[in-house]
Amino acid sequence: MIRFARIRALTPIFLIALFSGAASAELDEKAALRASQAAIGRAPAEHLFRDSGGREVLLSELRGKPLVVSFVYTGCYQVCPTTTKALSIAAAEAERALGPGKFRLATIGFNLPFDTPQAMKQFARQADISSPDWLFLTPDAGQLPQLLADFGFAYEPTSAGFDHLLQASIVDGEGRIYRQLYGDSFAAPQFTGALLELVANAPRPAGDIAAFIDKWLPSYVSDSRHYVTVAIGCTGGRHRSVYVVEQLARHFGTREHVLARHRAITRS
Repeated sequence: MIRFARIRALTPIFLIALFSGAASAELDEKAALRASQAAIGRAPAEHLFRDSGGREVLLSELRGKPLVVSFVYTGCYQVCPTTTKALSIAAAEAERALGPGKFRLATIGFNLPFDTPQAMKQFARQADISSPDWLFLTPDAGQLPQLLADFGFAYEPTSAGFDHLLQASIVDGEGRIYRQLYGDSFAAPQFTGALLELVANAPRPAGDIAAFIDKWLPSYVSDSRHYVTVAIGCTGGRHRSVYVVEQLARHFGTREHVLARHRAITRS
């Protein structure tokens, strides 16, 4: 049994992880997140890549099963490797749940001309990734701006490298972006859950929060988890997030111990 569930309202919640240098341009967080979310439901155009062995790969060739797309730059020595490692862990968990060969992954280098096939191969080797279902790709330079726009991925050059979204795009078997995930780790309900919906051909709106939590609570129990924290954010004011939190607390409070907290987060 889940002994303790904490449901908190946060205003606002930022899902962007940055690393930047002094006196550098800054990524517009709100605009980047809006562009990323706007890509959901979009079918990216055809794009040409070279894999880490130098072979040409078309984006359309990766259709037929769910695809997880992430963007990195190989000159990153902390955030990108850490996020890729977290993605590797999440992918292994998803494979255990869904079975082998049910989905693919593609990590794309966006820092051209430096993210060559050789550089991407080295990046994969350092991440200890050798799965045939995970491609490390170098895009065509002329198509790069459209590729990034298609996936809603944003970055800003800085003196230390790049500020960029930590984003994983889950694409369905027909080539449409189904879900955007953010951060430097990927929890099973969000990552495996989205892939499971696509593999089972049962996609559903991400907004059905209570049903989503209901579906995944048993897996947390079997994994010996003792509490679940759910954070609800609202960039337009506290009222909507507070309402959602109270509704969730009422829904789960009949059978679980629930603590609802509301607090505002301000930025200087």
